Amino acid sequence: MSFELSELAYAYDALDPYMSAETMEFHRDKHHAAYIANANNLIKNSGFEGQSIEDICRGAYGKNQALFNNVGQHYNHTEFWNGMKPNGGGNKLPGKLQAAIDSDLGGYDKMRADFINAGMTQFGSGWAWLAVKDGKLEIMKTANADNPLVMGAQPVLACDVWEHTYYIDYRNMRPKYLEAWFDSLINWEYVEQMFEAATS
Repeated sequence: MSFELSELAYAYDALDPYMSAETMEFHRDKHHAAYIANANNLIKNSGFEGQSIEDICRGAYGKNQALFNNVGQHYNHTEFWNGMKPNGGGNKLPGKLQAAIDSDLGGYDKMRADFINAGMTQFGSGWAWLAVKDGKLEIMKTANADNPLVMGAQPVLACDVWEHTYYIDYRNMRPKYLEAWFDSLINWEYVEQMFEAATS
């Protein structure tokens, strides 16, 4: 098996002014591509060949950390790209997803504040997530390549808070990046698809 950089549903400049084409080029063509290259080398003779990316993340975690770090980052970045779209964000969410946010997370405004806070308070490199665990939505944060899969949960939305994600466009202002990302880039239809898959 081999991992590949999948096609995006939008052009590199389509997320301007919230995420620049320059950021996309460095982040995707350099950082993400490097994780894929490393993962393709490390998967050889690892015993994980032929498994799904989710199963490799779960199985390699804590056992083959180098493989996990690179496969995990490939998985995380793929979810990050898929969870964004031009003219995204906003508080008009699909019905089932909105109902779950209301019941599990206290409504849109509280969920937004708590998600941004998770991203702001993730020390160093890492991720902020919406995930389904035991049938309910949770906000999570993880360090480095970790993700909700290794915490017994299913991710439905990923936000990258490694500095290379935002430093070109926002310098050291992670809160400003998180607010712009949340309000203007989230693909809520994709989140709903992931949510329905995780709860069906």
